[in-house]
Amino acid sequence: MYDIILSFLTAFTVTFFAIPSIINISNVKALFDEPNERSSHKRKIPSLGGIGIFAGFIFAIVFWTPFNVFEDLQYIICAFLLIFLIGAKDDILPMSPMKKMVGEILAACILVFKSNLFLGSFFGIFGIYELPYWLGVLFTIFTIVVIINAFNLIDGINGLAGFIGLIISSTFGIWFLAVDRIELSIVAFSMAGAVIAFLHYNFSPAKIFMGDTGSLILGLNSSILALKFIELNNAMPDSLYAIKSVPAVTIGILIIPLFDTIRVFILRILRGRSPFYPDKTHIHHLLIDLGYSHVKSTLILCAVNILFIGISLRFQDIGTLNLIWLILTLATIGSVILLYLANKKIKQESNKL
Repeated sequence: MYDIILSFLTAFTVTFFAIPSIINISNVKALFDEPNERSSHKRKIPSLGGIGIFAGFIFAIVFWTPFNVFEDLQYIICAFLLIFLIGAKDDILPMSPMKKMVGEILAACILVFKSNLFLGSFFGIFGIYELPYWLGVLFTIFTIVVIINAFNLIDGINGLAGFIGLIISSTFGIWFLAVDRIELSIVAFSMAGAVIAFLHYNFSPAKIFMGDTGSLILGLNSSILALKFIELNNAMPDSLYAIKSVPAVTIGILIIPLFDTIRVFILRILRGRSPFYPDKTHIHHLLIDLGYSHVKSTLILCAVNILFIGISLRFQDIGTLNLIWLILTLATIGSVILLYLANKKIKQESNKL
């Protein structure tokens, strides 16, 4: 328990004192995020906050994690280093989406083949249980890459990706602590400590953004914790803290990044565009269109994410597929209402002109 508290405080301290230096260097070297037609900010803001998050997070887990009980940690750190380099390169000199994707797949392969992070089942969804090994490998890599990019996509307003990452890491961290997996809890709360320190400088008015470095690291961390959460629940079904319908509950915990990614991809395809075509149709953009500030939009989406975590845990007994349908149905209804209200307001404002 003390190691968890100390890892949290260590990550917080390193990140808290690293960010001002990063802001200063960014200002001196003119490393800014330039506002454009899709931006929610109007001035140049440094975008290398993810470097501070990474520094605090990695330092804390290396310093406090007992390597003798977490033999896979070296490979997890390798995956984080790879994602960090990709994110930092993209923040300083933008990369093509394809090159980023190749790097993310390589990081996922390190986790699958070296740290034994593996989803080998569909858990009875659509009547499918155990998967052939090769299909399980592809499914796991796909899941990791999707979660990584989901965080990258929701990082559009001040504090959103950070607060959602904080909620997700803390949720998983509490469960890992309950089942006495201290090493995983240290990873979760180290990220929580680093993110809280970053949010001090990012929450409106933002002095720095996390950039791709931060969002990709948050996504990778969430994917690792989520897959470990599923794996451990399946390995200890008789535990007092075992979660039923664990894949569905995991989706509920990750609802904001996952659902928003699925939603915008579907909308873009229906409009005849590439699913990777950037636009302003994310849920946080709709809240901004309704007149909410960055702070209010972030707090609303955080409250929604917490609500879905509660719903997932409350209804875990109804079965995996039923719970998935319940979660997706509620999320779809909410997003349709939000889209209707946003479009209505835009039309009203257009009629006034």
